[in-house]
Amino acid sequence: MTPELTALTLAALLQIGQFCAYSLTAIQQVGVKTAAGPRDEHIHLTGTAGRLQRAMNNHFEGLILFTIAVLVVTLSDQSTPFTAISAFAYLAARVAYIPVYVFGWTPWRSAIWAVGLLATLMMLLASLF
Repeated sequence: MTPELTALTLAALLQIGQFCAYSLTAIQQVGVKTAAGPRDEHIHLTGTAGRLQRAMNNHFEGLILFTIAVLVVTLSDQSTPFTAISAFAYLAARVAYIPVYVFGWTPWRSAIWAVGLLATLMMLLASLF
């Protein structure tokens, strides 16, 4: 497995961990009955549960682009130390993003998010050149 695919696998596991953390805090906030219900009405989460939900959704968005970058690098057989470092920089940024988002540390949240996006961009550009 390439380093980029390893980082992608770990990023997917991180997403599952985020989903679990968000789900547990959401259940604590709204109760089991509401959480398990049909969701006909929007459930507005606040505090930690809301921030964990938004951080998880943000990772879904970033994970789409990161997955594309990993697939392009891997399928075109262009894995290099640079793309491997970029992949793990993305992963590190996503790990760091969670507590920074939950605790509302600005401007660090935006800076860490930008590191993840820049790492993805660098992988895509490296595959073109």
